[in-house]
Amino acid sequence: APENNKKIILGGFIWKINIRNDSSVTVLFFLFLQGGNITFIAKVEAKDLLRKPNVKWFKGKWMDLASKAGKHLQLKESFERHTKIHTFEMHIIQAKENYAGNYRCEVSYKDKFDSCSFDLEVTGKIPIVFVNGDGQDDAGELDFSGLLKRREVKQQEEEPEVDVWELLKNANPSEYEKIAFQYGITDLRGMLKRLKRMKREVKKSAAFSKGLDPAYQVDKGGKVRFMVELADPTVELKWYKNGQEIRPSAKYIFEHKGNQRILFINNCTMTDDARYYVTAGDEKCSTELFVRDPPILVTKGLEDTSTYVGERVELSCEVSEDDANVKWFKNGVELTNEPKSRYRIKVEGKKHTLIIEEAAKNDNATYSVMTTGGQSEAKLSVDLRPLKISLALEDQTVRLGQEIHLKCEISENVEGKWYKNGQLIEASDRVKLYHKGRIHRFIIASAAVDDEGEYMFVPDAYNINIPCKVHVVDPPKLHLDGLGENNTVTVVAGTKLRLEIPITGEPTPKVMWSRGDKWITDSGRIRAETYSDSSCLVIDTAEREDSGPFRITLKNEAGEDSALINIKVVDVPDPPQAPNVTEVGEDWCIMTWEPPANDGGSPILGYFIERKKKQSSRWMRLNFELCKETTFEPKKMIEGVAYEVRVFAVNAIGTSKPSMPSKSFVPLAVTSPPTLLAVDSVTDTTVTMKWRPPDHIGAAGLDGYVVEYCFEGTDEWIVANPELTDKTKFTITGLPTGSKILVRVKAVNAAGESEPRYHPQPILVKEVIEPPKIRLPRHLKQTYTRRVGETVNLVIPFQGRPRAKVSWQKNGSPIDKNQINIRNTENDTIIFIRKAERSHSGEYDMKVEVENLVDKATIDIQIVDRPGPPEIVTIEDVWGENVNLSWKPPKDDGNAAITGYTIQKADKKSMEWFTVIEHYHRTSATINELVIGNEYYFRVFAENMCGLSEDATMTKESALIAKDGKVYKYPVYDDFDFTERPLFTQPLINTFAVAGYNATLNCSVRGNPKPKITWLKNKVAILNDPRYRMFGNQGVCTLEIRKPSPYDGGTYTCRAVNELGEAEVDCKLEVKGKGFNSLQMYCSSEHHLHRRQKHARQKQKEIKQVFSFP
Repeated sequence: APENNKKIILGGFIWKINIRNDSSVTVLFFLFLQGGNITFIAKVEAKDLLRKPNVKWFKGKWMDLASKAGKHLQLKESFERHTKIHTFEMHIIQAKENYAGNYRCEVSYKDKFDSCSFDLEVTGKIPIVFVNGDGQDDAGELDFSGLLKRREVKQQEEEPEVDVWELLKNANPSEYEKIAFQYGITDLRGMLKRLKRMKREVKKSAAFSKGLDPAYQVDKGGKVRFMVELADPTVELKWYKNGQEIRPSAKYIFEHKGNQRILFINNCTMTDDARYYVTAGDEKCSTELFVRDPPILVTKGLEDTSTYVGERVELSCEVSEDDANVKWFKNGVELTNEPKSRYRIKVEGKKHTLIIEEAAKNDNATYSVMTTGGQSEAKLSVDLRPLKISLALEDQTVRLGQEIHLKCEISENVEGKWYKNGQLIEASDRVKLYHKGRIHRFIIASAAVDDEGEYMFVPDAYNINIPCKVHVVDPPKLHLDGLGENNTVTVVAGTKLRLEIPITGEPTPKVMWSRGDKWITDSGRIRAETYSDSSCLVIDTAEREDSGPFRITLKNEAGEDSALINIKVVDVPDPPQAPNVTEVGEDWCIMTWEPPANDGGSPILGYFIERKKKQSSRWMRLNFELCKETTFEPKKMIEGVAYEVRVFAVNAIGTSKPSMPSKSFVPLAVTSPPTLLAVDSVTDTTVTMKWRPPDHIGAAGLDGYVVEYCFEGTDEWIVANPELTDKTKFTITGLPTGSKILVRVKAVNAAGESEPRYHPQPILVKEVIEPPKIRLPRHLKQTYTRRVGETVNLVIPFQGRPRAKVSWQKNGSPIDKNQINIRNTENDTIIFIRKAERSHSGEYDMKVEVENLVDKATIDIQIVDRPGPPEIVTIEDVWGENVNLSWKPPKDDGNAAITGYTIQKADKKSMEWFTVIEHYHRTSATINELVIGNEYYFRVFAENMCGLSEDATMTKESALIAKDGKVYKYPVYDDFDFTERPLFTQPLINTFAVAGYNATLNCSVRGNPKPKITWLKNKVAILNDPRYRMFGNQGVCTLEIRKPSPYDGGTYTCRAVNELGEAEVDCKLEVKGKGFNSLQMYCSSEHHLHRRQKHARQKQKEIKQVFSFP
């Protein structure tokens, strides 16, 4: 083995690939061994390549070794400039056995591609490398024993018997085809399927003590022996081939030896290559038989051959069998007999011939033939014939548009290529290439400027060229097709203009730019740049002053051409003037503005509008589509907030700067009209109107009202109040008696006057007598109760015109004004008692007089105080732990009903009082659970709605609870009769209702059994009417009238009926319009309802106390 530091060249091969039609690249591969390290080197000769070829290394089919580079694998590349050789190296460091496998190197350049593969085997000795060229051109084989040397016939040495089945079973799938060719396997796919079946696990058989082997092989014409051993020799045995039973014959011989059953197949042919199995009862045992062809020998080898390019070449050999399978190789690469291939393979019995119809230079190679039993190889050398030029190309000068015709003649009939300035020329519709025999012609029907240059014809396969020059003359010309109308070029201000004008002319014309009398040089902000086929006018940061005509002039020896080019510099428009806000609404305004003074050279397309709050710095865009007009209406603003607006002008170039903001403005809205305009009073010369404030006032607030009137039949409205009034009532004075006027009222604020509210009908200016009517509040229709010391302040409204007179009496006598204060107005009267006393209780009569008309009302005022103590408390009886007490009600009940008593006890020893019973309603009670042996005193307090009496009445004697008890005799009570006919404890009350607002009628009734309640209107029962709701709760009966109208007024009756009788109570309901004081009615009705419910609960408590037992 070589030393570790010594590099030894073991072998090399040459690989050529065609990169272009006119040149080739030679790739050299070298293999080096450095101890345990391996180096592969690929050198690419690329003299005519414009860039480096692309080289990739692979292991297997797809593993790119560039991704595996690291400690054990390194890829390097270099380039020698003098020799123009690219070197690519792959280093395998410290090779291991798992590094073995197939490697491939691929070289590609533009659309050309080729590759070479080689196998690496790592053993304990020198690594072995097999190289297979996959390229389409010359390839070589790397061998360590000089296999590239020419030899006539190499016969295969005698080898020991090889089991093909075992060989396939243990082989790599990539080696299947190699094994199939070597051992004459014609149906490789079928063999692999059979091999797969053989690999399946065979279950143990009870019928066969020894079965067939998984596979057998035999040479063609030989004899094979199948043997099985039966566990039971009496079992019937049958043999099958591919599912068909085998019968005994001269070919198939059956033999029995004890438990052994043997089948001999004589003179095996390829048809015997099949699957066999033997059955014993229900079980079977199978095997595969492979019949191998005998090796094919090469009886006559190939011979070295030399020829010229274009000649027909035949390479022949003979084999030992007719129509044998023979493979041809060129530099180790297999050749196929495909229709498009340059190579044709001819078979005549035992003779096999490789035919090349027209030999080429790249056919120089080593050709080999391989059979299953041998191989032969020879070298083919293809040379060129000497070439002579009979007619050379001539230099030509042509005018633009004339024909270019180049012609040459050579001694050989070979193809060639035309070049212009070193670039290959392909035939096209414009360029015609002709080849007839030894004459080659190049024709361009119409010469162009680009056709000028050096032309050259190069025959294929010869290192010779035939040159000439073509000169095309053309007068100068400007090509202005890409410019706009009148050669106008538009540029945006602030941007860079680079105007490129294509020019033609041969020779290249001289270009001059000018503006007026001033020539433009090749430097500065405005400059000219000239190229071979164009000239550029460059303006850095265009300005509006750059607009105007520019002249370009071309001159050469063939003529002159010039043109004027108009440069138009456009810009965004100037900002418009500050907009004016002409009208303001609740959440909108109307704004106008003037167009900008300068539109920037491009028409104004529209405007963008923005707004912001005055105190804010954030502007908001109001329109996303351009506004074409110079007026706009912003909306959705907040009332009462100050705003500013501004405008942007837009043209095709862009958007201008914003205008100055407008003057700040505040969106304000007038109020809604006043509501509920009605006549309050009328005299012979005045009319008093009243109304309610507007429903919507807004951020501008309300400054006041304007009252206007006009006489019926005229359209002239007269302002009744020159100055605004902030009240909702106004008297129009100075009116003629008997006239009719129309009245309207407007609300006024900072935004202006609201829409007027009109009185619906004309008003007659004449005082009308209104009969007196006392509007007694509902809570005063019952007894009005107050405690001693509280304030009494009663307001009783009334109506009556004109000059109603009010008088009061108490219990039929005039009221003492020193004790009770009375104050009267036009619409109500007030009775006021600062500190009530019990002497103020009584019935107060009110009378309202208007001329001869009178209305009266009575108010019952009750001033209550705490009651006095009970009169006498007596100990009626003492037994066991109980004491029975009785007492008499107090003489002074405090002007209110006694609601209960409180009983206390005290031990005679301590005289500390403890409450025993509270809120007790009877005048006798039994005290229980007293301590035996103690002596007690008792006292009783009276209680009414004001509280307990200040003093209590105590028993004169004490009650001793003796230790010796006595038997208590329970009193005998008769059963109480609870039955009762219906009785209304609270009647219905005449009620006033407001149209459109729900009204309720309430009363309370008792009776046992529970009475049935029926409601009637005008003596007609109310049944299934959705406008009425009837319900009751603990004796309180309620009728609800939903949104009544004046037609719902009348007499309503509540009837209660049970087995013992019936009772009725009725009231009157009057429905007023919406102008009626609904709030007062609502409060009054609620007060009466609460009082009735409280009264009903009090009655229920009394009933329970009456029928409760100790």
